[in-house]
Amino acid sequence: MGAAVVTDLATEIVIPVCAVVGIAFALVQWALVSRVKLSHSSTANNGLNDYLIEEEEGINDHNVVVKCAEIQTAISEGATSFLFTEYQYVGVFMVAFAILIFLFLGSVEGFSTKSQPCTYSKDKMCKSALANAIFSTISFVLGAITSVVSGFLGMKIATYANARTTLEARKGVGKAFITAFRSGAVMGFLLAANGLLVLYISINLFKLYYGDDWEGLFEAITGYGLGGSSMALFGRVGGGIYTKAADVGADLVGKVERNIPEDDPRNPAVIADNVGDNVGDIAGMGSDLFGSYAESSCAALVVASISSFGVNHDFTGMCYPLLISSVGIIVCLITTLFATDFFEIKAVKEIEPALKKQLIISTALMTAGIALVSWLALPSSFTIFNFGVQKVVKNWELFFCVAIGLWAGLVIGFVTEYYTSNAYSPVQDVADSCRTGAATNVIFGLALGYKSVIIPIFAIAVSIFVSFSLAAMYGIAVAALGMLSTIATGLAIDAYGPISDNAGGIAEMAGMSHRIRERTDALDAAGNTTAAIGKGFAIGSAALVSLALFGAFVSRAAISTVDVLTPKVFIGLLVGAMLPYWFSAMTMKSVGSAALKMVEEVRRQFNTIPGLMEGLAKPDYATCVKISTDASIKEMIPPGALVMLTPLIVGTFFGVETLSGVLAGALVSGVQIAISASNTGGAWDNAKKYIEAGASEHAKSLGPKGSDPHKAAVIGDTIGDPLKDTSGPSLNILIKLMAVESLVFAPFFAKHGGLLFKIF
Repeated sequence: MGAAVVTDLATEIVIPVCAVVGIAFALVQWALVSRVKLSHSSTANNGLNDYLIEEEEGINDHNVVVKCAEIQTAISEGATSFLFTEYQYVGVFMVAFAILIFLFLGSVEGFSTKSQPCTYSKDKMCKSALANAIFSTISFVLGAITSVVSGFLGMKIATYANARTTLEARKGVGKAFITAFRSGAVMGFLLAANGLLVLYISINLFKLYYGDDWEGLFEAITGYGLGGSSMALFGRVGGGIYTKAADVGADLVGKVERNIPEDDPRNPAVIADNVGDNVGDIAGMGSDLFGSYAESSCAALVVASISSFGVNHDFTGMCYPLLISSVGIIVCLITTLFATDFFEIKAVKEIEPALKKQLIISTALMTAGIALVSWLALPSSFTIFNFGVQKVVKNWELFFCVAIGLWAGLVIGFVTEYYTSNAYSPVQDVADSCRTGAATNVIFGLALGYKSVIIPIFAIAVSIFVSFSLAAMYGIAVAALGMLSTIATGLAIDAYGPISDNAGGIAEMAGMSHRIRERTDALDAAGNTTAAIGKGFAIGSAALVSLALFGAFVSRAAISTVDVLTPKVFIGLLVGAMLPYWFSAMTMKSVGSAALKMVEEVRRQFNTIPGLMEGLAKPDYATCVKISTDASIKEMIPPGALVMLTPLIVGTFFGVETLSGVLAGALVSGVQIAISASNTGGAWDNAKKYIEAGASEHAKSLGPKGSDPHKAAVIGDTIGDPLKDTSGPSLNILIKLMAVESLVFAPFFAKHGGLLFKIF
């Protein structure tokens, strides 16, 4: 078979070292961001050569800095208090679900402590079901805590960097870009490195107990993915409801009814809106991508543990998924330097290309990295478990699996950009349709969203076919990892968007020059498109991850084939395909009802606070923040319960075959709705920004702000808000979470599931 070049000892050194390098790089970027001071004395002496716009326009520099610091503090406090409230509720759920995992898995063999025959190698003895229950519960808690910490750290750095980005915008768009991008990189690298390090340490600690029982060890590790994704679900849904309730309320009353600019300090919902960017787009997105990363690693490790890597105890081959992630951190580190150190942005039009170059450079470098890892860490040929038989696979075939996932991610990213950036005709057509009112805008936007599904689905389909043909389910799991291997760069680009958005809001509220607002708007517009690209990556990787987990579940539950023609499976398919619609209905309605309260409150303040419109009185920001917080905490529980309880109920009462139908149905319909919802919302948002910017003759003919086409565009944008920031992004968690949960509980379902069919 030909041994790998890299020894086990080298693997044990390389993985933690790469993770530590990632964390160190994040801290260096954070130190560089913190050199921008939020106090006046240091700003005055901070680089005397830097020419500030305020000096030219005679605006009091000291007041501007003080105001920026005040607004940043208000946003930071709002975000922190919301996340603490959310985590208290989620903590209760985490404890309850950890107990459920222990009870369900422990009861498989009646809480016996005796060793049992292994699931796949009946001639060998494996650790007891009770041990699996205890260790699965521990890894679930570890995954949940890592997910929460990832989201929280991301939010902290974003709220730390927003005002600093605003202040740097006075010196030029390049300086502001670097500050925002570096801050995003802090989050990206911390998350990628922490996720890898905690997983690696967990595997090594579990190995002390499990010894040679790798099958049991890696089955217990799947709890890590479940913990990560279950926290991400609440973060995404809760944060999404929070941010969109505030956004819709601020836009409808502020822009449409009162004709005041976005982020105007007179608008009572403006602080809640800026807080929402951090808790939804940053903390939610961070937890979401961490969940994808943890699950794809777990799916690959489970399949590898019953292939030749696990059977022959080849530790380096076993750690192939972790080695890919380790190389990914180094590749992303080099890629980040291209944006912050090697090239400088001098003009607004260079921002979006710089962000796109990040994706292309990281993908190109990563392809070489994957080739290196595949050649050094894998034997020349080995066997992979494929539904009961061992399939012989060569190392170059595995390279192609990872590479096709990586490049499919890039394709999905660029197709998403084409459909959501206002530089291209699809969004310009949507903007043009605003001439005849909001109805035609909505029709064009929906059509764009449906059409934007076509190429990403083909990209996912091709990568699934190729990777499965080459290396069975393991191929699909590593293809998902390939898509997520550049997660640090992907997250840096993604977090950059909300940081720039906040920076623009702070500039408006602090009463800065319109030229600074133009710069922050340019940063924000590029961030909007990159956020859509990030969502495309998240959805694409979720489809592959979910399928890999589905394959692992089918193997673990001892189902030989999933036959669509059997009624048990077909009813599952129908119900599974319906679940994303039910889930979307819940989240959309939640945003709608929360926004209703917000609109009423904003109207009340405008009508009852004397001098508010004239700027003589301050609005009551705290009430609006409270409305968003209360609504999101209350409303995130039903959708979360739907996703978490469905696999348990279906598996227990209807059995593994029906559950396999539910998982397949949810995957197939969930991916389509998620892509179309995200892209429709993104296109409406950028159509509105296209009209507002008035950068071309066509855009000028539709504007200015406050014109009828602009009002129609604002209505489209408002409808798209819950689609692109609540329902769409949460759906990818739905399909992953149900699959990983089914895998974790598979031993119980295989032994005791299908109660209803047993009775009748």
